[in-house]
Amino acid sequence: MHPILLFTGYLLITVTPLLLSALQNLPPRPLLDEIASGLGMTAFAILLVEFVLSGRFRAISGRIGMDVTMRFHQLVARTALIFVLVHPYLYSAEFLGTPLPWDPTGQFTLGLDTGSLVTGLIAWVALPCVVLMAIFRDQLPYRYEVWRAMHAVGAVVIAAAVTHHALEAGRYSADPWLAGFWLVLLALALASLVWTYAIAPLAEARRPYEVTSVRKIALRTWELALRPRRGAALAFEAGQFAWLTLGHSPFSLQENPFSISSAPADRPDVRFVIKEAGDSTRHIGDVAPGTVAYLGNAHGNLTLKGRTGTGIALIAGGVGIAPLLSIARQLRAEDDPRPMILLYGNRTEEQIVYADELEALSGHPNRGVIHVLSEPGPGWTGRTGLIDRETIGQVFTADDARDWLYVLCGPPAMLEAVEDALLAHGVPARQIIAEQFYYD
Repeated sequence: MHPILLFTGYLLITVTPLLLSALQNLPPRPLLDEIASGLGMTAFAILLVEFVLSGRFRAISGRIGMDVTMRFHQLVARTALIFVLVHPYLYSAEFLGTPLPWDPTGQFTLGLDTGSLVTGLIAWVALPCVVLMAIFRDQLPYRYEVWRAMHAVGAVVIAAAVTHHALEAGRYSADPWLAGFWLVLLALALASLVWTYAIAPLAEARRPYEVTSVRKIALRTWELALRPRRGAALAFEAGQFAWLTLGHSPFSLQENPFSISSAPADRPDVRFVIKEAGDSTRHIGDVAPGTVAYLGNAHGNLTLKGRTGTGIALIAGGVGIAPLLSIARQLRAEDDPRPMILLYGNRTEEQIVYADELEALSGHPNRGVIHVLSEPGPGWTGRTGLIDRETIGQVFTADDARDWLYVLCGPPAMLEAVEDALLAHGVPARQIIAEQFYYD
């Protein structure tokens, strides 16, 4: 679907509870009471749609990008949190189960019984915990897999609690149409979890891979090579990434996303560049050949598909070289005639991956590799410093600016700096491709 249609559909889902409530023509209440109910229902719709936004559905992320999907997921979750926290304080109505004698229609009574009050309180407390644990995930004393399980369980608890609260205590949600709307959304939310944690892993289990080699290619950086044990290899486009499960069942939570560094033309071999950076990667060099592995579907919009440019500029920082290597290798395999420049930044020379391959690439008459080191050793004769506005201006001419395609991958600070430098250099925003997966 077109991104505009996706956004329109999302907006329609979130306002549908308000429209269905308005059609009920119930007696009016004080304005703050109506705002409180509206905030609660809108937040509930947002929370249920959040399940789909985090479910790795390429019908969504394939159109707007996985990074945009996840960023939207994070931002609207925080919006829903504010709505949830604020909405009970706006009510002027009494939190009573039975209307008072002077309120025969019940418009000044919320009608909460013990059960609906408890489930509302559970959601009101649990949602801030889930959101805050996501924001400060890197500071938590838990492995990523533990946090992921807690995040999923917490989301289910919140969805179940709010569903009960809405159906039992909601003034408008007792209407069959609105109650049906909540139940349909809840079913879709739970179905997305079933897909992510059961159906998709089942498909992966039928397509096992095995590790063919693990070799060190730079300081604390390794190449992991896989090959399918049977059947065809993963279909992907140069520049995409996939979730990798290494040495565990595909139904476990021991999976992590890594950019594919090999080209589609290299299949059935699939290779990754992995840096020792956390619990799941610090022992990557100890993985033995023959270890079973599983791959999810390929994701990501850091590709050349559907884009044009008279030349290709690949700008990488650190391990962000991985997807750009895939693009460079595919261009070479296809004998693409366009000029290409790889601008590659690292801290030290020891961090440069595939030094020999990149040197050979530099010898191609239509290709070039330019290294930039921020902490060069005494024997370094190449460029030094950062990939900044000055470097961009020196490497790319003004004639390149409007016609070339610029593909970026690296740390968030580097991406922001390079994007600003390219825009200042006259590069149109539509000619810049980047994906960023860290926002907090």
